[in-house]
Amino acid sequence: HCNFEFDLCGWKQDKNDHFNWHLRTSSTAKLGTGPATDHTLQEPSGHYIFIKSSFFQLPGQKARISSPVLSRKNKNCKVCEGVVVAGMIIFYYHMYGAHIGSLIIYQRTTWKHEKILLNLTGNQGNFWQRKALTLSGDGDEDFQVVFEGIAGEGPKDGIALDDLTFSREC
Repeated sequence: HCNFEFDLCGWKQDKNDHFNWHLRTSSTAKLGTGPATDHTLQEPSGHYIFIKSSFFQLPGQKARISSPVLSRKNKNCKVCEGVVVAGMIIFYYHMYGAHIGSLIIYQRTTWKHEKILLNLTGNQGNFWQRKALTLSGDGDEDFQVVFEGIAGEGPKDGIALDDLTFSREC
């Protein structure tokens, strides 16, 4: 579980992208950019990670952050009808603005094969929303979850993430 109150909890910025996710609070944000509070504490002083479109990023440029490597060999993996289920990732996102970009979540194997788990584009509302995604596979390769934010065209529009939690399986 990562609530970003102290650090990135082992999540790493990808090196092959255009810019980074930033740890921030609403109390340090400029008015009109991002959520009014974090999800965890529901206070302006609470932390989350955020990307925003600005004059420094061109529309379409990407920021990627990856989870620690999760093992398929974990003894808690469960087999349901012959399919290994690796559990779930549960997270909260905030995507608000007229010219918001996209948020794409991937499951990436150690061999760098990526499968899209979710693709959200455009304004999703000025509130934190919960999403739970199933992680699955054949049980052979360790994997990571990757959050990719794509810059939109509005200088005040941004994407925020908070409370990223993996279920107990794997």
